[in-house]
Amino acid sequence: MDDSPTDTRLRELRRLRGLTQERLAELAGVSPGVVKKIESGGAARIETYHTLARALGVRTSRLFEPAGPQPNPHADAGKLDLLSMRKAISPPVTLSGKLDLGPVDDEPNLAHLRQSAQAVALAYHRDHYPRTAELLPGLIRSAHGAVEHYDSGTERAQALTVRSEVLQMAGRYLTQVRAYDLAHMALRDAVRDAVAVGDRLNAASGVIGQAWVLLRQGRLDEAEELASRTADEVEPRLSQASREELAAWGWLLLRASAAAARNNRPDSAGELVAAARAAGSALGEEVTEHLRGWGTFGPLTVDLKAIENEAVADRPDRVLAMSTRLPQGVGRATSDNWNRHRLDVAAAHARLRHGDEATRLLVEMRRQAPEWLRHQRLAAAAFTDVVRTRKRSLTADQRDLAEFLSVEL
Repeated sequence: MDDSPTDTRLRELRRLRGLTQERLAELAGVSPGVVKKIESGGAARIETYHTLARALGVRTSRLFEPAGPQPNPHADAGKLDLLSMRKAISPPVTLSGKLDLGPVDDEPNLAHLRQSAQAVALAYHRDHYPRTAELLPGLIRSAHGAVEHYDSGTERAQALTVRSEVLQMAGRYLTQVRAYDLAHMALRDAVRDAVAVGDRLNAASGVIGQAWVLLRQGRLDEAEELASRTADEVEPRLSQASREELAAWGWLLLRASAAAARNNRPDSAGELVAAARAAGSALGEEVTEHLRGWGTFGPLTVDLKAIENEAVADRPDRVLAMSTRLPQGVGRATSDNWNRHRLDVAAAHARLRHGDEATRLLVEMRRQAPEWLRHQRLAAAAFTDVVRTRKRSLTADQRDLAEFLSVEL
């Protein structure tokens, strides 16, 4: 087997520091088999790479160097269940330069189109993923049709704005279900539409989504640079900023912080969270806009993401301590951000061998947000920790969780 970039870089860095596989595993707190697996061309969770990079004293991105194309059986192009979404997001272009959309309505109704977009956004934020996947392709085609229909004037600008919002929503959904390349395509086009009508805030919202995709792909340097640079460009005066300006700026800082935390740069991550906290404090409460890439932002969201950074740094005791001090009475975070926090807490309990509490949280999340939980690799990893450290036989709930999360017993 030819070396992949990660196994080659891990081996080189380990040897450069004079470490055996066993010693690196000990320093990282993983089993020697994990190091051997990666250096033999296998793959691991992104959190494992963070841990190994910390032990080696390098950025996580050092383990992912550019290389030639590698076969990827999990690539987006192989997912037939995304075919309708792919056709909607990237229709062919004819010799006229127009999108080949097939039959479309003669006169688009922009008000109705935006109402439909709001309804689909609400379905997404309520974790109704099957419904979101069912409605999005038709909504995207309608948005394309509106842009193609209006070639100038106010209606053209409105059509581009709605398409930008719809594509941002598609990008968020596709990122959540790990269709990263398709998500990036949707979000890139969303930013272009927003820029075309001079809507910098909407464009910044699309950048927030792009940074999330880059994070999920392990492109940490790019994610931090993109989010930080855009935050600098849109930084408002706190005393005069609108709620949307504060939310967009704050979320860009949180994306940059998340990238820095995953890239083993905790000091930078902390500084970026502190800046985001200033935006949250200026708002004083959570504010929500479902058609924007930031969804909800405020003091609670900042605290949730600060706790997530502690989870990434493998400090479960800090996760649990900070979770008990979350602010009260400032509104609710979006369901996906709140669920991610609960998952971080469950994983912290699992890491500290509080198996019953981790199980309780995972069972509760399965009941309340099954479609969201199904796509979270951290859930399977946390429950694997519970199973591995449990000395008694599994409960009925734990056996059900193992089946739901595809964890081998």
